[in-house]
Amino acid sequence: MKLPEKVGMIEDTIAMIGDGAIVMLGGFGVPGTPFCLIRELVRQRPRGLTIIKNDANEVGMGVDWLLESGQVARLITSHVGLNPTAVRMMNEGTVEVEFIPQGILAERIRAAGTGMMGFVTDIGLGTPLEDGKPRVTINGKIGLLETALTADFALLHAARADCFGNLFFAASARNFNPLMAMAASKTIVEAESVGSLGALAPEDIHLSGTFVDHVVELSELPGVYGVVKR
Repeated sequence: MKLPEKVGMIEDTIAMIGDGAIVMLGGFGVPGTPFCLIRELVRQRPRGLTIIKNDANEVGMGVDWLLESGQVARLITSHVGLNPTAVRMMNEGTVEVEFIPQGILAERIRAAGTGMMGFVTDIGLGTPLEDGKPRVTINGKIGLLETALTADFALLHAARADCFGNLFFAASARNFNPLMAMAASKTIVEAESVGSLGALAPEDIHLSGTFVDHVVELSELPGVYGVVKR
């Protein structure tokens, strides 16, 4: 059986994302954030997006571009403190923000990728994080039901890929990327280099191409990636 080649043009892959889509964005600050895919998303301007990302980036990069262009209706994240734009829009009520502790955010995404509907934890009991969540008693212990977190699309950044979508992430850029790839209905990856099938050694594959639908090769890394030193 011949494996499909998944390499395409950035314009075509992002064009699949329509108004109201739920979009996961990989990354922890700069490392692993798909800035070129986000920039194309801004150019094509789908509206009413729900964005799921660990953080809201900083002013002038990533999530901030989407906020400034008015494309975000809801932001699901662990913190926004480094982005005054996000803080302002949240306080003004122009963007709905749901805060999730970082570990719970990662686990809700991981749960979706493994096919689970959710999990039970005692984290957040008796705090505002409990609001609206059902309590569950197991073996006499009380916990909160945290539902799995899915998305229509996951946008990721990888250092290297092959044409089938097997991925290698550089150092800490791995972060949320593999989890999001498994939790989303479609996964789009920007890669700094794309090789033929077999270009990646098996031990260098951090995410199987099974979870990747489309790969875009970057001709260059814009300045916004300059924080990452290799």
